[in-house]
Amino acid sequence: METRIVKNKISRRDLKALAHEQYGDIIKAVVDAAQEIMGVGGELHVDIQSLLIEKENSKGGDTWGINLYLEKTGNDFVEFDSMVNLKPGLGNKTRGVDNPEVQNKIREIVDKLVAD
Repeated sequence: METRIVKNKISRRDLKALAHEQYGDIIKAVVDAAQEIMGVGGELHVDIQSLLIEKENSKGGDTWGINLYLEKTGNDFVEFDSMVNLKPGLGNKTRGVDNPEVQNKIREIVDKLVAD
């Protein structure tokens, strides 16, 4: 399954084409909240995170795993659920994103990068 790094807009149609290969209407993504980029596609969030670290010099503490539900809109579009979100040293002790400010930042980045 192809994994892409998104720095500029990507359409939902392109995301659906990537997602269809593996999960249908859902695509895994990892957002680098510091650089305001994201990786999409791939089988596991950790693989996407590793690509961002390798290719974009992302830092583990800045990367957050999400799932994008391509048939949904609004707050239902983004699901905060990934093993890469377990960051007890940063105060995030769940697979979700516990800090509402970080959640909002991730949503803003996704809104900026995903075109309808």
